[in-house]
Parts: sequence; C-alpha cells; structure tokens
Amino acid sequence: MSIALLMFPVLILFVIAGLPIAFSLIAVAFIFGWIRFDAVVIHQIMSRIDDVASNYILGAIPLFIFMGAMLERSGIAERLFDAIYTWIKRLPGGLAVGAVLMCVVFAMASGITGAVETVVGLLAIPAMMKYSYDHRLIAGTICAGGSLGTVIPPSITVIVLGPVANIPVGDLFAGMMFPGFIMAGLFIAYIIVACTVKPSLAPKLRDEEEDRRPLLVKLRVTAVALIPPGFLVMAVLGSILMGLATPTEAAACGAAGSLLLAVLYGRMSFKVLREALYRTLVVTAMIMLIVLGGSMFAGVFFASGGMSSVQALVTQLGLEGWMVIAAILIITFIAGFILELLSVVLIIIPLAMPLVIAAGVDPLLFCVLFMIVLQTGYLTPPMAPSIFYLRGIAPPSITLSQMYWGVVPFIVMQLVTLWIVIAFPEVATWLPDRIHARG
Repeated sequence: MSIALLMFPVLILFVIAGLPIAFSLIAVAFIFGWIRFDAVVIHQIMSRIDDVASNYILGAIPLFIFMGAMLERSGIAERLFDAIYTWIKRLPGGLAVGAVLMCVVFAMASGITGAVETVVGLLAIPAMMKYSYDHRLIAGTICAGGSLGTVIPPSITVIVLGPVANIPVGDLFAGMMFPGFIMAGLFIAYIIVACTVKPSLAPKLRDEEEDRRPLLVKLRVTAVALIPPGFLVMAVLGSILMGLATPTEAAACGAAGSLLLAVLYGRMSFKVLREALYRTLVVTAMIMLIVLGGSMFAGVFFASGGMSSVQALVTQLGLEGWMVIAAILIITFIAGFILELLSVVLIIIPLAMPLVIAAGVDPLLFCVLFMIVLQTGYLTPPMAPSIFYLRGIAPPSITLSQMYWGVVPFIVMQLVTLWIVIAFPEVATWLPDRIHARG
C-alpha cells in the first residue's frame, strides 16, 4: 500500500493540533512530496500554484463575495428581511419562517455559508428574542437556514467543486436547484408544524403589534425591497443556467448590479464600498489559500500512487456499485464536521470521482448527494461549524446545549432531502437535462 494513504491521518493530526486547515494541507503535501520525490516536489507545487492562479472559473469567487458583501453592507439585506416579514408575521413561527426565506434569498446573492448565517442571524435573532421565541428554535433556524448557502446556487463550494469533479458549474447549479429549495421548504414546514402543535415555541403577536399600514403601502414597500434584488439574482443565475454567460461573467454582472442597487437605494458611500472591498479581500484570500492547499495535497497524493492504493483497498473489501457511494458519503459526513467545507471537496472529490465512474453512477447525481451530505455534516454536533458561527453572534442566554438540540430536527429534514434525491434522482438530473435538451 502506498505511503500516500498516511497523508490523511497526518492531516487530521495537524488540524487537531490547531494548525489552520490551509497550512495543514500545504505542510502535509510538502512533507510527503519531499519524502517521495525529493526536491522535485518544488516544481510540482509551483505548477499547482500556477493552475489555481490561472483557473478562470475561480475568478467568480471574489465577484460573488463582493456582490453579497455590497447587499449586506448597504442595508439592502435588512430591507429585504423587513419586507418578507411583513407578509408572514401571522404564520405560526413567522419570524423563523422569515429567517429561512431570507437565508434562501441571501444564499442566492452571496453563495457563502458563513456570510448567510451571520447576516440573517444578526437581523433575526434580536427580533425572535424580543418576541420570546424558544431558544432551541432560534438556534436551529439560524444554523439550518445559514447552511443553505452550501447547496443553493451560486454556492462558492459548488464553484470549487465543478472544476475538481470535471463537471460544468452550470450543470451543478441546475442540479442543486430543486434539492436546495426542497430542503428550505422542509425547514419551513417543520417550523410551521412545530409552532402550531406547540405555540409556546413562538408566541403570536399581540393585537397592538399588528402592522396597521394600508395594503397599497405594504405592496409598494415590498416591491421596492424585493423586485430589484430579486431581478439581479434571477438575472445572474438565469444567465448561468441558460448558458448565456459563464459563472465568472455572470458574477461580474452581479457585482456591478449590487453597486447599482446601492446607488439606487441611496445607500452608497465610501465607507460602505470600503467595508465591502475589505470583506471581499479577506474572504477571497482565505478561500483561495484553502483551494491552493487542497490542490497541492491532491497532486502529491495522486503522484505518489494514492489512487491505485485506494482502488486496491476497495477491491479487497469487496465494495461495488452503491456500496462504494455509501462509503464515500459516510466519509464525507464525518469529514464535514472536522474540516472546512472546501477542504472536504478538494480532498475527497479527486479521490471519489474515479470510483464513482467505475461504479456506474451518474457523476452529477453523486455530486448533488455529496453536497447534501456535506451540508449535513456542517450542521451536525459536536463539531458543527454552523454552531461556531452562531456562537459568535448569539447572546449568552442561548446556550451551547440549546444550539445542539435545536439543530436536530433540521438535520432530520436534511436526511429526508437526501432520501428524496436517492429515491427520485430526477430531482437532481431533470433540470440539467432539460437545459441541455433546449441547447
């Protein structure tokens, strides 16, 4: 068996020791590359840097980040939340439902899981606390809703997944569309049912708290808040799905559109632009360093014969067909609450795709299942990254135990989504097939 298989346990040891994931990937790649290839590994690592720096698809990442940052910093996201809540406040758990809907909208505008959870959490948590919502419901809603940024296009994780899996990003966006909306729908259904069965989870508004504005005023405020950003998001995603623009071109249009919206809403200022650019720089640098580390790690692993060893191991264990897929998804789930999402993609997908193709499974379907499982790991205690994000913005009165219990029902909804896609693969493959048929 190849020494390359030792790269994984050493990587886990580095992460547990507290070394940032990007540097852990780079260090393991350099150490094992030097052991296997001596100084030649320097040339291999330099070629990986060139590959990442010249990858056209990855150019969409800073542009989508800037688009989301502008919508956040300019106050457009806050206006959206108020408009959505105007129409659903009478529903059981209306604020929680509004938070999930806002997560869907902002996920379609930014593509960054942590950003979705942070922005919506800062808007929705104080409102839900004010109306005495159950702390477990608050925690579960924000964590689960924020995690939708993983699966709903234009997810940054999917943009990275496309080139690694050798699948067009537009096809992945189309394949993730229905499963993402189904998952969001299941979250909303759970909130409404739970708050109907147990009203104490989300006390109703008192009569004096009702919105007394005339219907036409509500419609005008809603139209002003929703239509321009909604048109921007639909134009960006639609141009990708219809093949009219590459993800990078569409992201550039989205970034320009977010600037225009900030001007039209009267929210543009030097401070807003500076903060959006700073956030874009910080997040992009973090993501690209992880991508670079993952590319180095995968390059050394394959060059060291790691893939041949894995295939030999699979043969010895007698795994075939969907058994192989199940094993990969279990490993993905475990990795999802230990490692950064992008790191899991960059480590597992290069290893998995040859096995998926050999098993005769549709690569697009597998990638959709992979993303759902990855998101489930992201939400699952005790290492859930989503809870770490929430801990940073939640008041001390929401305890860690309440966060852990709060996400459990939403994890069940994610597993239901996974079962739906496995039982009905057309949920993931129908839209990409239709788009190709029309093309």
